[in-house]
Amino acid sequence: MKDLEEILAIARDVGWKAADILHSYYHGTVKDSDLQVQYKQNEPVTIADVTVSQYILQRLQAACGNEDFAYISEETYKSQLHQQNSQLVWLIDPLDGTRDFIDKTGDYAIHIALIKDHRPILAVVAVPEAEKIYYATKDGGTFKETPKATVPVKLSKSKRVEDLTLVVSRSHRHERLNYLLQHLPCQNQKAVGSVGCKIATIIEQQADIYISLSGKSAPKDWDIAAPELILTEAGGEFTHFDSSLLQYSTGDINQWGGLLASNSNYHQILCQEAQRILSELDNIKKV
Repeated sequence: MKDLEEILAIARDVGWKAADILHSYYHGTVKDSDLQVQYKQNEPVTIADVTVSQYILQRLQAACGNEDFAYISEETYKSQLHQQNSQLVWLIDPLDGTRDFIDKTGDYAIHIALIKDHRPILAVVAVPEAEKIYYATKDGGTFKETPKATVPVKLSKSKRVEDLTLVVSRSHRHERLNYLLQHLPCQNQKAVGSVGCKIATIIEQQADIYISLSGKSAPKDWDIAAPELILTEAGGEFTHFDSSLLQYSTGDINQWGGLLASNSNYHQILCQEAQRILSELDNIKKV
């Protein structure tokens, strides 16, 4: 098996080329630019999702093989769950933020993560419209790469809790999440699509916190794994509200409950506050 640096070089190249494909669909420069939007469980899927998924899977499988690695992509996972006994699992989201892709907000990303023992050890998040990829390996730090340069990323944390900015979703909102956000000590908000783009906003120090609270549905492994590693290796934190680490490739692709990502400034305090606020809401509903 190749070493992690060799695998990272492959994943970075795949990320850039996948970004080029999505960029071409986004700007209508491919031969057939009809996105052929369909809906599966109320979530949109386009020909761009499918094309990029096929490209990433083919490249990674050709480079890494099937003996040591399993491959789970958002577009094909139902046929691949039986592979989760593998020690190393690729989690792939070929187009995170499909609604934003269709709506032309620019907030879409590609996630590629390698999982070992249920935790990410390698991650690439490509943001095509920013012409950037972020990549990280476990204990190897996070880097931001553009066509011109590659630089290490390290988060700073010097704000008061009241001055922190939450990066929030434009569409995935529900009553319980809205109540939580309204009662946190920090009320500055910035709307961004795609989990990858939200975490990139924290890494670029344009925001400080992201919160996910499952309702009828929950984010999936491929939504979270790559963004988690690029954030934590840059000095941030990404945990459940009870401070426990996220687990991936467990047999359930959903990340249920409350998740909090931050630049690590007041992370524990905000986790505790989130639990208190939700407990308060539950008590109100009982009355």
